[in-house]
Amino acid sequence: MSRVLHRQGVAKSKGASGEVPSSPTAERLHLDPLPFRERVLPNGLRAITLEDHRSATAAVNIAYSVGGKDDPPGRSGFAHLFEHLMFKGTKRTGAETIDRLTEDVGGFNNAFTTEDYTNYYEVIPSNYLETILWAEADRLSGLIVDAANFQTEREVVISEYDQRVLAEPYGMLGELAAREAYLVHPYGRGVIGDPENLRAATLEDVRAFHATYYRPDNATLVVVGDFDSDIVDKWIDEYFGTLERPKAEIPRVTTLEPASGGERRLSYQSTNAPLPAFNVSWHIGRARDAEMPVLDIIETLLGTGKSSRLYRALVYEHQAATNVWAGADWNEDPGMFTIRAIAATGVELTRVESLIEEQVALITSNPADAAELEKAKVQMYSGTVRGLSTYNEIAQTIVRSAVVRGSAHLLDDDVARYNAVDAESVRAVASQTFVAKNRSTIEYLAVGA
Repeated sequence: MSRVLHRQGVAKSKGASGEVPSSPTAERLHLDPLPFRERVLPNGLRAITLEDHRSATAAVNIAYSVGGKDDPPGRSGFAHLFEHLMFKGTKRTGAETIDRLTEDVGGFNNAFTTEDYTNYYEVIPSNYLETILWAEADRLSGLIVDAANFQTEREVVISEYDQRVLAEPYGMLGELAAREAYLVHPYGRGVIGDPENLRAATLEDVRAFHATYYRPDNATLVVVGDFDSDIVDKWIDEYFGTLERPKAEIPRVTTLEPASGGERRLSYQSTNAPLPAFNVSWHIGRARDAEMPVLDIIETLLGTGKSSRLYRALVYEHQAATNVWAGADWNEDPGMFTIRAIAATGVELTRVESLIEEQVALITSNPADAAELEKAKVQMYSGTVRGLSTYNEIAQTIVRSAVVRGSAHLLDDDVARYNAVDAESVRAVASQTFVAKNRSTIEYLAVGA
């Protein structure tokens, strides 16, 4: 459930120990490992390339390991701000050069910010690949961070907060859920940025942030598509390999969220929500932890699609909600498992909460039957396959695993990890996760509804 922010507007992991069980699904579902090449340049930049000639195009992604959680104290929104600033001019080029180099040749580009990293990407005809690699290296080393660009893009980010948080009927719900769940860890600040923090920032603050995080040893470059790998390696060495690695250490978030001392509850009155909503979150581990594949399966069983347990119970059977979903965060640091429901007209939130608790209790006490578990695995497999259908999706899947889990090679065994999940591991992990003292709830009341 990552809060991802695109410039114009944000493949899951797997894991239970043991051998893959013998079942029709386990025997049938398989993906060959992605045949990428990975190396680290002397200046610390991680470069991953995957040569594929099915289409005469190429995708370039460059992710910097700086996200919402890395914003300085009192400066929430800096990572998101730089997602915008990176499209301004450099010492050699004018503003929006990346747009011209992609859109004018039939390609496209964009960027997004998550809690853990900021990713910039382009898709272009492959004969323009060298130009894009040069342009990405140029804006890494030569970005102009001046007062005019800072002030302009700061207002753009603040306007996004107004549009996405204040104006959206349920925009504040995600912000409140994060704040309530995290008392210490910076995941509680969200990604989009706090307008007061941004208005208080100075140009010196912004330049210091850029110098701290935008450097080759904090970057993961992924190139997928129609090219000769040896030639692309030479271009990467030429354009990125010459960039200097700063001597200062990169600061990393080491804060750990303490164990919850009990359930936290918050009631909030929304003036623009048409119907009340209920949000409940439980603390879980990191994307690279062994329990994550089981939590992905639990997410699928409970809240993925209209045939999921929660949707069938709350929307179809009891008609207590207009929509409901479940999601397990896939983060570098421990995240949250969240269930959110929009109440139906005239239905009290206490009724919605009670029905959610019934389904949570069922998954912790009664093992999933074989057919339901097989269906969830097929859903996870099909989602994984769909997430690898284009060069850019492949690149972003590699980026996410490399940055958030620390290794792109973990993708090789993801399908096997899902297939290794059995009914008992679902019950055990659900029982460990869905405990009252580990949760926070938001009653999102619709004033006047």
